[in-house]
Amino acid sequence: MVSENNEPSLWEGFKAFLMRGNVVDLAVAVVIGAAFTSIVNSVVEGVINPIVGAFGTQDLNKYSYCLQGPCKVVDGEPVGIEIMWGTVVSAAISFIITAAVVYFLMVLPMAKYLARQAARKAEKEGTQEVLEVSELEVLKEIRDALVAQRGSGHTEP
Repeated sequence: MVSENNEPSLWEGFKAFLMRGNVVDLAVAVVIGAAFTSIVNSVVEGVINPIVGAFGTQDLNKYSYCLQGPCKVVDGEPVGIEIMWGTVVSAAISFIITAAVVYFLMVLPMAKYLARQAARKAEKEGTQEVLEVSELEVLKEIRDALVAQRGSGHTEP
């Protein structure tokens, strides 16, 4: 359906947007990322936190600092100001693990693959360029030979 000024309709534009390859790739990446996040969180909670727990508490999220007053619960309400720095450290560890896996298993191999492809393309273009130069040199030699023939007294019929 096309509007009066020959522009695609809202629905046609939306369908074209959805059918682009990069939108589908992005959707797949989000789904894979969500699944991968649960794996990383499990590694942090099941492996990293117990290792850290060898030096303190088993749960990294329990590390905190009481900024003001006694940090305890009275009648179900916390009293004082508690800074939960263990939660931040746990999130930072999860981020670093996620970033490392994405870099080493996805970004680095893709960069190497693209570099190889670019090198092959450059090599192919370089070979083609050498052939073109060679053909040009041969044509110049033929021209020079023809000019030399004309100059030596040979005339064309």
